[in-house]
Amino acid sequence: MNDATTRAAEVLKEHRQSIDRLDAILVYTLAERFKHTQAVGKLKAAHDLPPSDPAREARQIDRLERLAEEANLDPEFAKKFLTFIISEVIRHHEKLQK
Repeated sequence: MNDATTRAAEVLKEHRQSIDRLDAILVYTLAERFKHTQAVGKLKAAHDLPPSDPAREARQIDRLERLAEEANLDPEFAKKFLTFIISEVIRHHEKLQK
């Protein structure tokens, strides 16, 4: 292996270590988020509130798209990601209503 290839392998390893740390952060952040949404779902169920709040969901999607643009992340990807999360939250809230 020449010096350039050796250096490339080292840089690749560093990037992968960063990706692994960020993946862990994402998982723990999502877990924390779902703890809060579960608490919201229980509160909604206890007070006979609807499991979905379309106006808030739309505001959240708009907000996330703006944040994505600021962060140089594809806003369409951000929208799909949040839409998926919201659908999971609503599914959990609907289960709590039963």
